[in-house]
Amino acid sequence: MATIMEDINTFTDMITKGFKADKFILDYTLSSFKEVDRFYELNSRNGEVIDGGRFSKNLGQILFALGAYIGQTIIKLIPGTVWETNENDPEGEINAALMLPGGAKAWPMQRAIKRFKNGEEDGIYVYGYHIVSQYLNNIEELLAKERAKKQKKPLWKFW
Repeated sequence: MATIMEDINTFTDMITKGFKADKFILDYTLSSFKEVDRFYELNSRNGEVIDGGRFSKNLGQILFALGAYIGQTIIKLIPGTVWETNENDPEGEINAALMLPGGAKAWPMQRAIKRFKNGEEDGIYVYGYHIVSQYLNNIEELLAKERAKKQKKPLWKFW
């Protein structure tokens, strides 16, 4: 049986590959949380699965994978952030937390579930933006760098 941390790594990898197949880009940027919100909008309404959508099979695993991705992205964006897991907790996968610098905690799996149940009001992008902005001096600079990376160079340019 895998540990919660092993599951976090496995499911993060799974969700990034699955999203890529559906033409969503999960690249561990704050902007990618907009893609996560778009995924929710296309596959659920008011806490209900849309028939034939991605949530119609393996809902719990997908929500866990989304939470894992959210957490891993925040870890990449905020130095010093780490997972806190408890293998003895019967709901350990849901209660996996991020320990942020200074001792604050965040629960990305719980946020993934809330986003499904409550819709847009519990958006992932807003959640991530709020957390990251508490630790970075200039979040707009981060977003500008993310946008610049995503701009593609024209194929005709060879210098």
